[in-house]
Amino acid sequence: MSNQEQVINVADLFSLKEKIALVTGGSGGIGLMITQGYLEAGAKVYISSRKKDVCNKVAKEFSEIGECIPLPADVTTPDGRKTILDELSEREGGLSILVNNAGTSWGAPIEEYSDDAFNKVFGLNVNAVFSLTRDLLPLLEKAAIPEDPARIINIGSMDGIYVPTVQRVGTFAYSASKAAVHHLTRTLAVDLAPRNITVNAIAPGYFQSKMTKFLFDRYIDDIKKICPLNRIGKPAEMAGIAIYLASRAGAYTNGAVIPVDGGTNIG
Repeated sequence: MSNQEQVINVADLFSLKEKIALVTGGSGGIGLMITQGYLEAGAKVYISSRKKDVCNKVAKEFSEIGECIPLPADVTTPDGRKTILDELSEREGGLSILVNNAGTSWGAPIEEYSDDAFNKVFGLNVNAVFSLTRDLLPLLEKAAIPEDPARIINIGSMDGIYVPTVQRVGTFAYSASKAAVHHLTRTLAVDLAPRNITVNAIAPGYFQSKMTKFLFDRYIDDIKKICPLNRIGKPAEMAGIAIYLASRAGAYTNGAVIPVDGGTNIG
């Protein structure tokens, strides 16, 4: 049988069995969707959050699906990142998957948009993504082989692709920070590929989360109207793209920014 004729085992292609994953911001929103998907695909998942009680509660609930371990820490601080690195180094021989999901937003008219707000958004959405990735490289390299690279998956946003208007107030730092995440993803992808580490980004559209609740409560009709599919995203659709990028199915995908927004950014 030639290579072209070999049977593809789809279950194995998308399996995450024996994989070790860390999902920052894994106790809520998109991070929660990805965490559940990874657990159901067979991965062992560490979730990180600044809120220890929430992190512990979610990990306990998800332990009914698979092995989910809370790792509360503030990824914007050196001490918080050291906590993550030390804990993972003590428990694991390597890290297969890093999902940089923790993020925040801020909306205000430009005259009222403070330096502190702008810096806070960039600090978590961009600086922490770079710093945590850098700090965890030794563990990612230990889990990486040419046929099955370690994976870094950054959560960007469709707002980093187009200019959002539905919220009726400027989200200057958020949009700019997510565009920065997209380009940082490409830069890291080139730099880390020789180490057998791939780097990709997901650019979500509108999914149910704490961050989008304000918008959904007020502008859900407009949100659906600007989406060619006329709806918001479903949790399984976010889990699906994250599983693809982390599994053998996505081993040759590198430096991609994948919109998951129903076409909103082009609509």
